[in-house]
Amino acid sequence: MKRLKILALCLGFTICACDLEPEPVNATTIDDFFNNDEEILSGIINIYNALQGSNPLEGDGGFNNPYLGIQIEYQMGEILSDNARTKSGSPQGFDFETFTVTPQTAAIITYYRSMYRIIFTANAVLENLENASSDNANRFEAEARFLRAYAYFNLVRYYGGVPLVDRVIFPDETEIAFTRVPENEVYDLILQDLQFAVASDLDNGFRTRASKAAAQTFLAKVYLTLGINYLEAQRLLEEVIDSGDYALEDDFLDIFYTEDNSETIFSIGFDDTNVNDSQGFSAEFLDAVGRGTGSNYATAELVAAFDAFGGNRGQFSFREDPGNPGLFQTVKFLPIVDENVGVTSAPANPRIAGNDWIVTRYADVLLLHVESILAGGMSTTAPAALESFQAVRDRAGLTDPVTEITMEDLMNERRVELAFENHRFLDLKRFGVAQQVLSEFSAANSHDFQAFELLLPIPAAEISISQGFLEQNPGYPN
Repeated sequence: MKRLKILALCLGFTICACDLEPEPVNATTIDDFFNNDEEILSGIINIYNALQGSNPLEGDGGFNNPYLGIQIEYQMGEILSDNARTKSGSPQGFDFETFTVTPQTAAIITYYRSMYRIIFTANAVLENLENASSDNANRFEAEARFLRAYAYFNLVRYYGGVPLVDRVIFPDETEIAFTRVPENEVYDLILQDLQFAVASDLDNGFRTRASKAAAQTFLAKVYLTLGINYLEAQRLLEEVIDSGDYALEDDFLDIFYTEDNSETIFSIGFDDTNVNDSQGFSAEFLDAVGRGTGSNYATAELVAAFDAFGGNRGQFSFREDPGNPGLFQTVKFLPIVDENVGVTSAPANPRIAGNDWIVTRYADVLLLHVESILAGGMSTTAPAALESFQAVRDRAGLTDPVTEITMEDLMNERRVELAFENHRFLDLKRFGVAQQVLSEFSAANSHDFQAFELLLPIPAAEISISQGFLEQNPGYPN
């Protein structure tokens, strides 16, 4: 159902971080390509192909594919939080649910390599922009740098300091490929890339490709994550709001079932006609459908939050599992919908789902706008914040006027508005409450969360090929 066709192109380079050979081969080599605008655009599209990830082969469980990327992000974004669980020990997320993730956990390896595939592909484009025409060079650079920043932003928030590879590297550059740098150095590159994209020739003409609004939104979120430049974050978000290019959908359901809608700022496109351009995660959230056995179910705590704060959004976010009363399935992304009764089912072939994955949308911008005005404080009565907050609540049928917004109010609103969209774990970290919330949640559910688990482990497979350069995060074995 995506509008941008993603092509798997042979660009004359190889990315070898996935090769579990003793010799370090974490490198990119480039043959004769990127000679003109057409070939450079092909390279740009191939970055999106890397972002989209590869739909796993039928029967492999999804975890033998090194480039699933965004298709398994729900395991760390939601199941690692107090929002989601598996049905009953599903392999798609059980380690995250129980806070028993190890350096060998499949999704840890897959996600890490997928993000570096995006980075390496972006670097290959950036290395060859001298061959672009003056009309397109700036836009090409902005698009590649936006995507590289997006991948590094994911890596640094989940793994901490990581190897910083900002150019094409070769097999003998082992130290660059595997030496972790401090988080602030990673953030410096992210900020430089996003600042360039914001100031570039990008416009708001795309939903499944980089846009000025997407760059502004992510730059603002980086500032909020770092706890700096709150006024600049507010200005960036207000430019998105004032652009007139985006608006809340009237019906919450339409956000996910009307592609390229007015609320979508940046999404990852999928197609329901070609398995190589499709996804299967929206079906695996169900019970025994596709390659899943019931994953990303709502926790009792999330169901209670919807009862308290959700308004009319709950019916379009989860449903009681027909075969397991008392358990609640995610239905926000099911491919088939009957507008008379709501979401109904997965497609005949659950591996060929065409739902685009929405990375950020206008409601997120409005709530980030409130956060920028809070500026790390505990509450605000600023009219601009009240207006943004009220707009999101009004759409949910919660029309009582809001006169003050506390940090807790904002966290509750983000939780129910953006549930199952991979924000919760990172929101808890950004608001500085992750250790408290997850400790309490873990104790209530007989899990064993520990503070070091706020960072994921570096994959053991990457450490093993690094010749001693790549170091593990504290608390985890190699």
